[in-house]
Parts: sequence; C-alpha cells; structure tokens
Amino acid sequence: MLQIGLIREGKVPQDNRVALTPAQCKWLQKNFTDITVTVQHSPNRCYADQEYERAGVEVKEDLSACNLLLGIKEVPVDMLLPGKTYMFFSHTKKLQPYNQELFRTVIDQKITLIDYECLEHDDGTRIIGFGFFAGIVGAHNGMMAYGNRTGAYKLGRVHTVNSFQKLVHTYFGLKLPNVKIAVTGTGRVAHGVLEIMNLMGIHEVEPDEYLGGEFSYPVYVHLKGADLYAHKETGRYQRNDFHENPQHYTCRFADYIPHTDILMNGIYWEKTIPRLFEMEDLRRPDFRIKTIADITDDRHGSIPCNLGDATIEKPVYGVDRNTFEMTEPYLPGSVDLMAVGNLPNELPRDASRYFGEQMIKFVLDDIRKGGSGIINRATMVKEGKLNEPFLYMKEYAGI
Repeated sequence: MLQIGLIREGKVPQDNRVALTPAQCKWLQKNFTDITVTVQHSPNRCYADQEYERAGVEVKEDLSACNLLLGIKEVPVDMLLPGKTYMFFSHTKKLQPYNQELFRTVIDQKITLIDYECLEHDDGTRIIGFGFFAGIVGAHNGMMAYGNRTGAYKLGRVHTVNSFQKLVHTYFGLKLPNVKIAVTGTGRVAHGVLEIMNLMGIHEVEPDEYLGGEFSYPVYVHLKGADLYAHKETGRYQRNDFHENPQHYTCRFADYIPHTDILMNGIYWEKTIPRLFEMEDLRRPDFRIKTIADITDDRHGSIPCNLGDATIEKPVYGVDRNTFEMTEPYLPGSVDLMAVGNLPNELPRDASRYFGEQMIKFVLDDIRKGGSGIINRATMVKEGKLNEPFLYMKEYAGI
C-alpha cells in the first residue's frame, strides 16, 4: 500500500506550490486501490485545504502513517520524521553548504531521500521539475526590469494575474523597443524563456545576424552549446566531451557582450564549467548589457555578478559595474540582476499541475511497484546510508 502524504512547506519564505493537486489526488485514489493520499493542513498552499477535502482527500496534521512524504522545497530539520521516505528538492547534490545540516540530519535520522532534481531518464534528461515555469516567470521579470530601467514600456507582476493564460493576455498590444536579447540554455528553463519571447512577438535571429548589426525591431538569439563553448585546443564543441570535461573548454559569450541589451540565462552550471563572463568584464567600456535575468540562479555561478537571491516581492537588484557591490536597481553605472530561487511560485497553480502530471506519468507508478533504476539513481540516501551514485558526498554528509 502506497500511503502518500503531502507535507506542509516549512521553509521561509513559504512556497505555495504542491506536488499533487486536488484533482490529481482524486484521480490517483479512484484509479489505484493501493494508493491513498493524506494532506497535512496548511494555510499557505495555492490549493486550500477545503479543495482537497472536496476532492475526497483526508486533511489532517499527523502524517506518521504515510510511507511516502512529498514536499517541494527543503524540509526544516525540526519537521523531519525519522525513518520516513521523502521526496523534495534538497539542493544538496552540489554540496551546497547552506543545506549541509539538513543532509546530515537525513543521515542521522535514517531517512530515505529521493531528490526530484536527480530523477532522470536513461539518457540523462530530467524527468520532473518546474523549469518551464521558472523560464516563463524569469523571462517576464527580465523584460519587466528592462522596461522599468528604460521607461520604454511597462509590464506588471506575474503573481497578480494568477494564471499563465491571463498572463498571455497582458501582452496584447505590447510595443517593445529595438532591443537585443541573448537567451542561453536548451532545457526546460530555456523553453519557458523562448515561449515568452514568441508571445511578446520578439523575432529570432541567427548568431551571425545578431553579431552583424542592429535591427529596427526587437530580436533574440538562442545560444546553445556550440555557440557558447569551444575546446581550448581544437576550437570545436563536442557535446559529450563537454559534459565530461568542461574544464577543457572556454566560453565564447564575450563576443556577444557589446551586442546585447538583455541576457536571459537558462544554462545548468557547475564549478568546472566556464562562466559566461567574469566580474572584471563589467568594467569593459563596451559592456552593453543593462538587464540580466539569471533564471537558473547560481550565486557567483555562470553569472558572476549574481550576488545572491532576490525575492518575489523585490526580484531585481543592481550591481555597480566598478565596485561590484549590490545597489538598488535601475541606477546609472550599474547592471540590473533578476535572480529569484522560487520563480514558479508566481504561477503556483499552473506549475503544480504540470509538476503533478509528470509525477503521475513517470514516477509514482515506479515507486508503487517497489522501485526502478530511475528511482534508485535519484535516491541520495537510503535508510540513513549514502546511495552508490552519491558516495562523493561522504565528507559533506559527515561520514
């Protein structure tokens, strides 16, 4: 019997998203006699307790009878139940120091942790996540920030419209200046960004066209691996080799700096991957970029002037191009940076429906049947012990 519990989000600020919507819970309980869903009471979800109750889902505080606990963001250590199996975004696979206590507590309490971020198909493609909606919201916020800086147009906040469909309607009649936008990445985040580019009527151009001159209408260029990286010796890009040996490659984004007004960053980054540019590049006289939407949001990562998370309430800050210090946004001599860690929370219902669909299609049935290669590869900790794919985390885990 698979007894699923939807836990209350405890991280501050609280996230409104859910792993399963009321309708999805109802469908699971109707179609699988060996699945039950219990929802922990919460005043902050995008779906109210009453919506779950109307769908025939039990809502109560105690989830101790459940054998699979689903959350979204990191679970505070004082809310963890020893010996249980959890699924949430732990943000620990890169050895993030701010979540080391959480990871060590998972070990100490003999918890099994399956991380959504590590759920991958056999070819390495991520199965589940909120990346598409992060791209949607991040691209909108980036365009909004550029409009606020230049005064050329005005865009409202995403969270005030409540749905993606309503957001699309806000773009009707939008007239943009002759702006040039660089979009990086090929995953779900980038696909969300491209959706907004197209909905806003921004024309796509090829890299050579983009670098070749100016346009009388807004344009974007979509920069993929071969456009961004070159082997230090051969000058070529080979995808598999790049992912195995990124330290052998150099980044070519410097060519685009004098030609770009807005940078929409959607690339995955690790410490061995070259940055798009370095902090010193901010001082270049030809540093044209005014707005950076760092949607994948790695502090001091592929965007070195990402100085840390902003918030949904205040999503943009400035970075002084000479002192590299954080400032208020939209000031002369600065570049504006949009970096928010929970962007999909501005469209929580749309994002939750999409997330739950992927859970049902690709994940829950495997768990229900006792596991699979996909589940095993995403299991970071099994009953308090590091799983084989994550043995590199021994020191981080305090073992």
